[in-house]
Amino acid sequence: MSKTETHKIKVAITHGDINGIGYEVILKTFSDSRMFDHCTPILFGSTKVASYHKKLMPRQHQELNFTSIQSPNQAQDKKFNVVNLVPDEVKIEIGKSTDVAGQLSRMALEAACEELKKGTVDVLVTAPINKKNIQSDTFDFPGHTEYLSNKFNGKSLMMMVCDRIRIGIVTNHLALKDVPQAITKELLVEKIAIMHQSLKRDFGIPMPKIAVLALDPHAGDHGVIGNDDMEVVKPAIDESYANGILAYGPFPSDGFFGSSEFNRFDGVLALYHDQGLIPFKLMSFTEGVNYTAGLDIIRTSPAHGTAYDIAGKGQASEQSFRHAVNLACDILRHRHEYDELTANPLK
Repeated sequence: MSKTETHKIKVAITHGDINGIGYEVILKTFSDSRMFDHCTPILFGSTKVASYHKKLMPRQHQELNFTSIQSPNQAQDKKFNVVNLVPDEVKIEIGKSTDVAGQLSRMALEAACEELKKGTVDVLVTAPINKKNIQSDTFDFPGHTEYLSNKFNGKSLMMMVCDRIRIGIVTNHLALKDVPQAITKELLVEKIAIMHQSLKRDFGIPMPKIAVLALDPHAGDHGVIGNDDMEVVKPAIDESYANGILAYGPFPSDGFFGSSEFNRFDGVLALYHDQGLIPFKLMSFTEGVNYTAGLDIIRTSPAHGTAYDIAGKGQASEQSFRHAVNLACDILRHRHEYDELTANPLK
């Protein structure tokens, strides 16, 4: 019997930016009592802030009650548990980026990560942060993915997941002008290997097929437009294939997505942010999930930002956040199954 069959999965949730839609999508998600059937939520945040946001929501989402706890060890089944990080009053300025919001985002993330290290929680789901106001001496990163890679000493891959596609991003949050220099054969081989292992262990796909997108239009047109795809990307794909990974490409992204060729693959590796995120969000803007693959810990997030423009109006969809919670739990189960099956392989 696997570990996930003997206890409820403890889901650590960070509240993100208190002035955005984070609390709204969290509370809407767990207003559905069925969510408590397969996990125990533990919010790292504030009951007072949660109560403030609950009053702004439509009436049907105002029934959820909060159970204040000091640590995840006190979490109760079938309850919405809140580790109260801020017992005092907090200044909430809906729809605005503030230093206080950044400080509280940071505090929640650091606290949740410490509990992940201790093993008192099983998975992490992060609500959206503001990448500007969260910056500090202890957070000098362009996003969650980079912070978590540093925190847990691992090599990671930002992977966007929905029911139609899984897209990994090689260079994460990097300025477009810096992408060509960052793309090396070694980096691509590393990212292809991370995606391959994640598709096997985290998603239960025994022999995953991976498509790698091209850097230049038309994959360089045999050197007419550029040489990076033939000199850097293709050799990385060939080396990965020689290592037993079913990697193919490089594919020009316009034709690849326009012809729906992505349906033939279990994972797609995009070389830079918008190359992967634009088609992904066209397919699944309200339901997509951001997953940090490659680390020992499991972290997911909704594939949207703080959405200041609709914060406090009760208009935010909780679908992406709900999928993020469900995916984190699913990945944990897949990992336990994979680890059990491969613990004693035949020689």
